[in-house]
Amino acid sequence: MPQRRKGHSPAEPVATDDPHSLTAHIGRHLAWLEGRSYSEPGLWTRRADLKEFCAWCAEREITQPTDLNRTVIDLFQRHLSRRPKKDGDLLSPQTQGKKLLTVAKYCRWLVRERLVAYDPAAELELPRPGLRLPKAVLTAEEAEQVLAVPDPSTVLGLRDRAILETFYATGIRRSELIRLDLEHVELNREVLSIRHGKGDKDRFVPLGERTKAWIKKYLAESRPQLLVHADERAVFLSARGARIADHYLTELVAKAIEDSGIGKRGGCHLFRHTAATLMLEGGADLRFIQQLLGHADVKTTQVYTRVSLHQLKAVHAATHPGARLRSRSEERAAKEGKRGGLRILLDDDGDDSLYQA
Repeated sequence: MPQRRKGHSPAEPVATDDPHSLTAHIGRHLAWLEGRSYSEPGLWTRRADLKEFCAWCAEREITQPTDLNRTVIDLFQRHLSRRPKKDGDLLSPQTQGKKLLTVAKYCRWLVRERLVAYDPAAELELPRPGLRLPKAVLTAEEAEQVLAVPDPSTVLGLRDRAILETFYATGIRRSELIRLDLEHVELNREVLSIRHGKGDKDRFVPLGERTKAWIKKYLAESRPQLLVHADERAVFLSARGARIADHYLTELVAKAIEDSGIGKRGGCHLFRHTAATLMLEGGADLRFIQQLLGHADVKTTQVYTRVSLHQLKAVHAATHPGARLRSRSEERAAKEGKRGGLRILLDDDGDDSLYQA
């Protein structure tokens, strides 16, 4: 996610020498979306994606809206499919699709503003996203190891523990935690009020007693020491007393996971996956998990039915004839019942050892 500059709007003009170029119209387009209640984090992401698209076009001397055509869009799509990320991996189909949808929205707006005669992205076909499982999910024991990393006897350690506990208990997104204000934390009711979540939707999520206690302790002991300006409403503050930044929050969580020694890697979203998976394994209905996570479609939540192995393993063990270890007597019965089949060597020491089928 692009870093946001305090006091600046995503709809501000993009620096360019040509006021009629593709790049120059980005700010106007985002201002139009802003007027239609698109969320600020989403607008910042669109701004970054459109700047990438316009920079790619400029390298090929495609600078004016009228230079766009179907071939340009197809070539940009091919570029995205081959562009590596910083870690060397290719962009996922989901990420490619989001960037292409941003470009397609921009092209439709250009038509609306009569800057182009037709929509060059009208026949765009998005890549098929397929089904991608989370790279890692924590067990309950591993989650506790990560939560125990910060030192709650220090100002920042107590803040970090409260942050980790909040992620684990609620499964909220990084951007949602950053935007939490004091009035959004209802400790008496043990709930968080998530305002302007993904898709500009509001929802309530439960905290639980333990997370409530950690947040209450942080608000009473750490936050007053971090506070610089009395009118700051953000719940979680940086060492400088400002609202905590997204990139810093990612580094904070990733370091806690690494320092825990569990041998897994991840960031803020790892706790979101973990909360959903552990609740599903604990018997929670998929609809309740959907409400907790703020998914618009239950199909998005259904990915956790493929991550959760607890119930699948239980059914497998109860129904698959080769899933469990068998006793000596069971092996002998199987041997006598199927003389011509697979033979298993049995010890003759008379004990009732277990043999794997």
